[in-house]
Amino acid sequence: MSEPDGATPEIATANAGVAEGLPFSDDSDFLDAERGFVAALTPGVVTGDAGTVVWDNDSYAFLEEPCPPTANPSLWRQSRLVAKQGLFEVAERIYQVRGLDLSNMTLVEGEAGVIVIDPLISAETAAAALALYRAHRGDRPVTAVIYTHSHIDHFGGVKGVTTAEEVAAGRCAILAPVGLVEHAVAENVYAGTAMGRRAAYMYGAALPRGPRGAIGAGLGQTTSTGTPTLLAPTVDVSRTGQVETVDGVRIEFQMTPGTEAPSEMNFYFPDLRALCMAENATHTLHNLLTLRGALVRDPHVWSKYLTESINRYAARSDVLFASHHWPTWGTERLTEFLSLQRDLYGYLHDQTLRRINQGRTGIEIAEEFELPPAVARAWHTRGYYGSVSHNVKAVYQRYMGWFDGNPAHLWEHPPTESAKRHVEFMGGAAEVLRKARESFAAGDFRWVAQVVNYVIFADPDNAEARALQADTYEQLGFGAENGTWRNFYLTGAYELRHGSVGTPTSPSAPDIAAALSVEQVFDALSLRVDGPRAWAAQVVVDWHVTDENLVHRTQLRNGLLVHFDLDGDLGAEFPAADATFTLARPLLLGVLLGGVDLGAAIADGRIVAEGDLGKLAELAGYLDAPDPDFSIVTP
Repeated sequence: MSEPDGATPEIATANAGVAEGLPFSDDSDFLDAERGFVAALTPGVVTGDAGTVVWDNDSYAFLEEPCPPTANPSLWRQSRLVAKQGLFEVAERIYQVRGLDLSNMTLVEGEAGVIVIDPLISAETAAAALALYRAHRGDRPVTAVIYTHSHIDHFGGVKGVTTAEEVAAGRCAILAPVGLVEHAVAENVYAGTAMGRRAAYMYGAALPRGPRGAIGAGLGQTTSTGTPTLLAPTVDVSRTGQVETVDGVRIEFQMTPGTEAPSEMNFYFPDLRALCMAENATHTLHNLLTLRGALVRDPHVWSKYLTESINRYAARSDVLFASHHWPTWGTERLTEFLSLQRDLYGYLHDQTLRRINQGRTGIEIAEEFELPPAVARAWHTRGYYGSVSHNVKAVYQRYMGWFDGNPAHLWEHPPTESAKRHVEFMGGAAEVLRKARESFAAGDFRWVAQVVNYVIFADPDNAEARALQADTYEQLGFGAENGTWRNFYLTGAYELRHGSVGTPTSPSAPDIAAALSVEQVFDALSLRVDGPRAWAAQVVVDWHVTDENLVHRTQLRNGLLVHFDLDGDLGAEFPAADATFTLARPLLLGVLLGGVDLGAAIADGRIVAEGDLGKLAELAGYLDAPDPDFSIVTP
């Protein structure tokens, strides 16, 4: 199997062209990224209880060297900025810890303690960030935590900065946009296994760090691999203009649902003249559809909310900061920053729709799409995390779905069968590879990736095809300005050479599972039913959840697990269940999601069981397990 090589002349020339075509002499971002520096974490490594490294920012030290031909100079520049690590003063009483996870942790000093905004992904990195702050600002208690939105890099480290006991005692409030827990749980549980596996590609967590490997993901360097946690909010923010005073600090909120996350909010500190834009305006074009998978986001409302942010807060602000990257200072500068970000998302939306209505498909629009010159020239609109190409296709998907209207694409063969037919029509694997090598030599890497993929899916053990495809993905990665594209290409090359990296970060977290509602527990269970095996099954089980005073019925029929609350107000007569289990919600979670022995819990009286208990075993027998190691670059 081939090993990583350098950039081909075609990629090296293209990267050199990038260096000549962008304003690299503009160092304002570097000045902003270094402004207010207090101290770095030394060494820049965070470990877990067992001594396992969960974050290593020092591994990116090579970025201080000149950009090599194996990296796009624009992405190299962005990664240098994002890798700057430490505690920074944003404004009087506002501090940020950057470079200790994918996201930033912001700390606002109140009357009695400190308010933590977005406590990173892992409890370990969050604790390290708080310790760095306290080492230089004093041992202030955490009096509140604010989650800006429902993605795990903005709440996962909460138990690194506070405890359930502190929250229950009222000593630490947790503020979040309404619906955050529901959306956070749904995203991390329903398709969490698949998203986690693809996130391994998106963030390149398993890639070697270096000029030929991982250099960053554009939004942050990568994801930490520590312990994700969750504490439920104690204060729901539900409307724009809502004002809360937290530890003596006035905060005015702006609701922005459906933008970068389904549950998200910006907020303004009127007494500090500071504006937090969550993840709605950062120093990159963001994703309308992430490569790991997600619901398609709405650039139309995103643009509208940015206009509202400008109109409500820009003229009253001296500094703008966000949950990623570095702040922007000065009313005029931050207003223009927000305006260009607004124009970026609005233009992507409107111009894609204009071309859709002229009959163009997503892939066609993406190939020819150009941003306005004033937008394209700004560093913070470059496609380091989202790209114009895949965002245009996301807009198409949002409005038109997967089908482009061509009947030839309505009922295509699945990948393996299609690949076999392609290879046969093209003269066999040897002939495809011969021609592909000619295309590789000519620098047509996009075409090589497409046709060699056919050979691999027709014959996954073809060593020559795997080696050529790995070389091809590598060149595409070396040329990518987008950090997540580079990571996808290079992880694909790595897996073709060395085998699967699996899912470096855990797709499940006990705290997230514990936040499932009874409805969501059975929603998650229903996704595991092997439908064809259960076509003829008939199983009815009632669950009396004592601490929530409800009875929830599950009925397996036609391979579908139907479930609903038994409520006298429904006006229906229900037949008796095959079995009934009476238990508290934590035991329900344990029995259904693993970790609790049902027989032992019945024997010791924690669960009261009635009826045909074998029916639960029958139901369990129809469940299959998700696969966090499924293949991506091979069938």
